Amino acid sequence: MNIQPIKYSTPFLIFALAVVAFTQQGWLAWLPVMYSFVLIPCIELFLPSNPANMAEAEEAMAKADKRYDYILYAIVPAQYACLVFFLFSFSLFPVQDVASILGRVITMGILCGTFGINVAHELGHRVNRWEQFLAKSLLLTSLYMHFFIEHNKGHHKHVATPADPSSAPYGQTLYRFWLRTVAGTYIKAWKIAADDARKSNHAAYGWANEMLQMQVIQVAFVLGIAVFFGWQLAGYFLAAAVIGFLLLETVNYIEHYGLQRKRLADGKFERTMPAHSWNSNHPLGRLMLFELSRHSDHHYLASRKYQVLRHHTAAPQLPTGYPGSMLLATVPPVWFAVMHKRIASFSGAEVAK
Repeated sequence: MNIQPIKYSTPFLIFALAVVAFTQQGWLAWLPVMYSFVLIPCIELFLPSNPANMAEAEEAMAKADKRYDYILYAIVPAQYACLVFFLFSFSLFPVQDVASILGRVITMGILCGTFGINVAHELGHRVNRWEQFLAKSLLLTSLYMHFFIEHNKGHHKHVATPADPSSAPYGQTLYRFWLRTVAGTYIKAWKIAADDARKSNHAAYGWANEMLQMQVIQVAFVLGIAVFFGWQLAGYFLAAAVIGFLLLETVNYIEHYGLQRKRLADGKFERTMPAHSWNSNHPLGRLMLFELSRHSDHHYLASRKYQVLRHHTAAPQLPTGYPGSMLLATVPPVWFAVMHKRIASFSGAEVAK
């Protein structure tokens, strides 16, 4: 019996740690934070990366194994269950100190980023409408439903070009990038949705506009939380959602920082290649984020499912796994010192200055 899919059940440990955080106070309310951004980065400093790819026969078996999909599907009820438990936890297990409240809110934010957006990202690339519905349902928990529109129809088309707000140019700090990408992707999603509505012979900003539908759903979702749990808890949820999408945008920052596709003689850009995304083969980060860190292959062939993403020798490599690289990016002078050396020694893509 093939037990390979079981390893992708390990991210459920974060849900278990979140339950502890939601029932405790003090340092225990920070367990998922310590696991994600202390323990894993420290371990990955000593664990070697694994660039091995599946053999052709193994890849064919993995593509056909539905258990990889079932794990993703199970994330949806688990995410909503944790969100409801998070909201109830403040009455079931009251806390007064700010540190414990912050621990719970940031923990929910990690769930929003890791599962609410990352797993939605994987499902959002599927052509099956049911899987796309699950993707949008997860994005709702981070109030970032427009990601479904802009990522698939904007980011993948314009990645590593000046037209992509999710590709960080050389020398831009993470914090400036947050402002640029959060506003930029939201505006681009409206433009894409308006164009789609026009193509379907509907009013650009009428009810057929998917962005308009998403905004109504999200506002109703927040109002529903406020009605049932009060405005204070709705505020906690909003803070967690912001943390969730800032985690996503931090990942976007490290994935394409400083790389740019070459402009061809006809004015168009070259095809997206593995050289246009930073890659990481560090095993714990790969498991935690369902192989998102093999990002070079994802952009090279977006339809490839997470379990069969490949390592490419032509792809630039991050200095450590995603969790550690995200921490590195929060200190711009250190990030620049490390990454600019790697960019200087890598000639597979232009520098996006």
